[in-house]
Amino acid sequence: MKFSSMTVKLVRRFLFPQFVVSIYYLVKYGAKISFKAEVDLSKNFKVGKGVVVSSFTKIKSLSGPVELGRGSGFATGCFVSAGTKGIIAGKNFLCGPNVSITASNFVANRLGEDAHTSRGIRIGDNVWVGANSSILDGSEIGDNTVVYANSVVSGKYPANVILRGCPAKVILENRQRTNLKK
Repeated sequence: MKFSSMTVKLVRRFLFPQFVVSIYYLVKYGAKISFKAEVDLSKNFKVGKGVVVSSFTKIKSLSGPVELGRGSGFATGCFVSAGTKGIIAGKNFLCGPNVSITASNFVANRLGEDAHTSRGIRIGDNVWVGANSSILDGSEIGDNTVVYANSVVSGKYPANVILRGCPAKVILENRQRTNLKK
């Protein structure tokens, strides 16, 4: 008997309460995921040791990979959606509250020709993202970067910079952060 992918998703969602998912990731990876977070139980979700996911954060990884390096963390109310190409973040990646990271896009070409696309998101080591920021599909953020609060990241950015705005622009080279622990 073969089950549809929708059936498998529903079974995972309702037969594995969030506290079971949180305990699973704690035992398997040493990750601290709040019982009030909503994280998919999926082979696509890989986390490093010491990852923290706070309350009311949602991480959707059923359609593609989400990989978080060790020491990464999400504050309250973040939303992460992998899309088919996924999200890969390095170690010590930190998000303030209400950050949205979405690795998919909706394209409307003509009537009746709507489509979802996904290019993926890559985030380097030691990246800090301020509250209420959005990181959009296709973005690449270099190592040791700071993203100001309320910024919209869309595109490719080098390492060791500070980003701000909508769309985010490099406002300062951040040479002092290059000596962080690896």
